[in-house]
Amino acid sequence: MDVSVPPQPHPDLDSASFWTATAEGRLELCRCTACERWHQPPLERCRECDAATSFIPISGTGTLRSFIVVRHPAVPGYLEELPYVVGLVDLDEQEGLRLPGRLLDVDLEKLSGGERVSAEIVPLPGGDFHVAAFRILPA
Repeated sequence: MDVSVPPQPHPDLDSASFWTATAEGRLELCRCTACERWHQPPLERCRECDAATSFIPISGTGTLRSFIVVRHPAVPGYLEELPYVVGLVDLDEQEGLRLPGRLLDVDLEKLSGGERVSAEIVPLPGGDFHVAAFRILPA
């Protein structure tokens, strides 16, 4: 196993549009075409009303719900980045809509949770994929 390359996504029918959007520099999530409920992870049909879904751009802003500081080598491709922070973000679009991602340029001494963040699309090393990462917004 190459420890310089992180695990790569394996898009399926439900997630392919997400990966296409991030490759083009956009953050899009799955939304019901009828009741407009957001779904993450993506679904072909809405779990609320059974209507079809499609991918729609989102703002990428939200609130840091929780986070972990990774201090020990655990994920190939990020061994040189230690320590790094992975957060769970409550997105502004809908209550309960959450997206995980790395937090970029974080001051660990000041991080407490509840910070406002904004998504940025960054390359995933070792392949052609891009992922959402988050930056703390100025207070």
